[in-house]
Amino acid sequence: MALGWLKQGIARYFGRDGNEALPLYNAVVLRAREPHWYLDGAVPDTVDGRFDMIAAVLSLVLIRLEAEDAGAGPAARITERFVTDMDGQLRELGIGDIVVGKHIGRMMAMLGGRLTAYREGLAGDDASFDAALVRNLYRGEAPDAPNAVSHVRGALRTLHERLADVSLARLTLGELP
Repeated sequence: MALGWLKQGIARYFGRDGNEALPLYNAVVLRAREPHWYLDGAVPDTVDGRFDMIAAVLSLVLIRLEAEDAGAGPAARITERFVTDMDGQLRELGIGDIVVGKHIGRMMAMLGGRLTAYREGLAGDDASFDAALVRNLYRGEAPDAPNAVSHVRGALRTLHERLADVSLARLTLGELP
């Protein structure tokens, strides 16, 4: 692209270089695509299920980032990267320009709702966390697999605990425990 250098310069000038968040965002997506979520956890391996799992892992990362004042910038950048990715995914699915913004708005509202639900679930007991998982990962209907929800709960709680031990610098480089 002939004016690519200008776009990069503007992004750096305004502190909005989305590439800075790419390692962490890629790590979030890779973690969310691990087969155990879909096999042992019975998260539906569908477009919606994959979105829900990315939102779950991203929510835990955002909760970790908000634990430090210096995490505000990385949190904003990874959220921007999420929006960019979802915009591209919607366009690949054939969603037209006119309604992409409306879909992105809904996705951001869904991410915000999940962030609140998972924050409260992590602070509460297993039953409250399970309720948040059923509502957000399984779209309100618990899976038939008897240990699926407890598998996801355990894996997300473990990730949450391990994220607390990762420095902000390592985290922004995409090092998820």
